[in-house]
Amino acid sequence: MDHATGAMGSLLPKLGELLKEEYKLQRSVKDDIKHLERELESMHAALSKVGDVPWDQLDEQVKLWANEVRDLSYIIEDIIDKFLLHVDGPEPENKPHMLKQLMKKMGGLFTKFMKRHAIGNEIKIIKVSVQEAADRRDRYRVHEVIANPDVATTADPRLLALYKDQKELVGIDDSLNELTKMLSDGDGDVSKQLKIISIFGFGGLGKTTLAKAVYDKLKTQFDCSAFVPVGRQPSVKKLLNDILYGIGKKMYPGLDERQLIDEIRVLLEKKRYLIVIDDIWDKKTWELVKTALVCTNCGSRIVTTTRILEVAARTGIVSYNRI
Repeated sequence: MDHATGAMGSLLPKLGELLKEEYKLQRSVKDDIKHLERELESMHAALSKVGDVPWDQLDEQVKLWANEVRDLSYIIEDIIDKFLLHVDGPEPENKPHMLKQLMKKMGGLFTKFMKRHAIGNEIKIIKVSVQEAADRRDRYRVHEVIANPDVATTADPRLLALYKDQKELVGIDDSLNELTKMLSDGDGDVSKQLKIISIFGFGGLGKTTLAKAVYDKLKTQFDCSAFVPVGRQPSVKKLLNDILYGIGKKMYPGLDERQLIDEIRVLLEKKRYLIVIDDIWDKKTWELVKTALVCTNCGSRIVTTTRILEVAARTGIVSYNRI
């Protein structure tokens, strides 16, 4: 299930399922379901577009709306799943001359009647909640914001940090020298194993600027290099393509994630590389990226920046708030 769109992807087909004649819902209930379908399809499209915009670039009201609609989608799906579980379509034929079977069937019919009545009431309540969410979408101008994300924010803070003048950061020389030494230690080892270092700290401390400074200082010492921004809700395909572009100066838009990982591994084979993965927010993203970055025993180096301690702890040597 796509986190960006909540349960929408599986919910919409289930609403269509309710419209089938075998569920014997009243016409007014079916009309309400059709109305829900139209509104939720529109919200599904809006959530998909919200997911394409970096989370930290979204307006706070849009974030609140997106979270609300995602939560609502899970609640609606749970209600429909419970109904479908108890009312499972056509009634089974009763075996003749069997009183117990007849009584059981009559009890089942009554239960299903009550469930159909209940789902009708619940659909009306859901319709009100969905309409309120739709009204908030219009008030918050969600479509306008996601169509023009620059309206919602001044600039991507990662982009500003990437090109920030190093002189503006107090103490960067000491941090730069320390990080350079950490990355250079072991270059004379016979094994020349892959080394991973994480720069950890709160937002705004200058992690990206420091990582870019050490990258610019050392990249000429490696066969290939890449500086790749990630962010809070990254597109995995874009992330892998950014790595590929950095190390091979070529994009592969037609490949899926597995093929992109394979291509990266081929390009990095027997090469000494320096790759910076900037602003990682979750373990899964890092674990996926790491599968592509093979240990070549050529003295390769990986630098990550993150504000999440659990992520930093998984990447190897950790630098705590040194900027």
